[in-house]
This record gives sequence, structure tokens and C-alpha cells, in this order.
Amino acid sequence: MRILIADDDPQFLRALRVTLGAQGHQIATAADGKETIAAASANPPDLLILDLGMPQIDGMDVIRTVRGWSQLPILVVSGRTDAADKVDALDAGADDYVTKPFAINELLARVRALTRRSTTTVDQPVVTMSGVTVDLASHIVTRDGQRNAIKLTPTEWKILELLVRNPHRLLTHADLFTEIWGTPNIHETGYLRLYIGQLRKKLEPTPSQPRHIITETGMGYRFEPDASA
Repeated sequence: MRILIADDDPQFLRALRVTLGAQGHQIATAADGKETIAAASANPPDLLILDLGMPQIDGMDVIRTVRGWSQLPILVVSGRTDAADKVDALDAGADDYVTKPFAINELLARVRALTRRSTTTVDQPVVTMSGVTVDLASHIVTRDGQRNAIKLTPTEWKILELLVRNPHRLLTHADLFTEIWGTPNIHETGYLRLYIGQLRKKLEPTPSQPRHIITETGMGYRFEPDASA
């Protein structure tokens, strides 16, 4: 797999090049935002690992620019720990966010989760929720009366797909973390809440009063389709 690592810290670039290269990945690097966009467009990677505090063009603007023409997975690795920075990055189109410093095993698990490909061949249902149609076969989410698909990041799609495939069933925090990120990291439930909040904004009629993506306090989440589904 080809990974583009974008960071202005030469030591960090060297460390990740060695670590991810040892896993059999092809590594390309970029030291500023302008170089990152050029590299991603000239030879699109399978995964972009991106720092936010980049010279030339800020990492947030890199995400927005790349999202204008590509849905490649973007993993933000940043020293910014404020929840607002995470929300802004996810809103801009990032798929995952790791805070520096981090355990290398955690980073490798996030990389595996973002690049995992589904091999499911079972029947793919179409589910509705308050005028929103989720087509699991074509990976398309649309709203009644609108031709354009609702844009979801790859991670948002994975969470939604897990919920939709298990209607009425409680999916615990550990269930979701294990399936999406490869580790039952139940101490990071706030991180999961960010994604659930994003999905509700995009899909629920009233995000503050969800009817379909239901919180089971302290345990996890449950999906309730339309009664007629």
C-alpha cells in the first residue's frame, strides 16, 4: 500500500518512514501543505497521514482541497489536543485523528482500520430513516427529493453500516472500536461521540433529538430504522 506522510518535522517523517516501511508499505513524504497537495494529485496514495500545523498551506486547508477531488482516507496526526480541532478536522473531511505523542501500535491499528477492505458478499439491504435512504450495496446515502448523495467520510460510513446492519441491537463502545479501529479502546468514547454527532447532523431530522441513532448511556449505540422498514 502507498502511504503519503505529510509533516514538517524531519525526525517524525524519518521515524514513520522506517516504521511503516517495515510493515511493507510504500512511503512518500511531504514537508509542507503545498507539496502535499501536489504529491497527492500527481500520484494519489492509498492513505494520507497529515499534520495540521503545516507551512505554506495549513493542514486543514489541505484536507478541504483533497476532499474536492478525492475520497482517499486521511488520518490526521497532530499535537493539537483541543476537541474543537478534532471536530474541525472531521468536519473538513478527515477520517480519523490521532494526537501526538501516540503509541505506535495504536497508529498501526488506525492505519489497518482505514485501509481495510470489506469482503462481504451477503445480500445488501436498503434501509430508510426519516426520508434518508441508506443503500448498503452501492454505498450511497440520499435524501428524498434530492439527487445528490449525502457525503460521508469512510469512517462515518463504516459506523453507519455497522449500525444499519444490526437494527435494534445495542452495539457497545468496545464493539464499535474493535470493528472500526481494530482495538476495543473504550476509554476514548468521547472520540466516538464526535463521529456519532457528525452522522446525526447529516442524517437525523433533528440532530439534538435523534430518532434513529440512539445513545444507550454508558454502553453504546443502537439503530432504529423507520417502522415500516
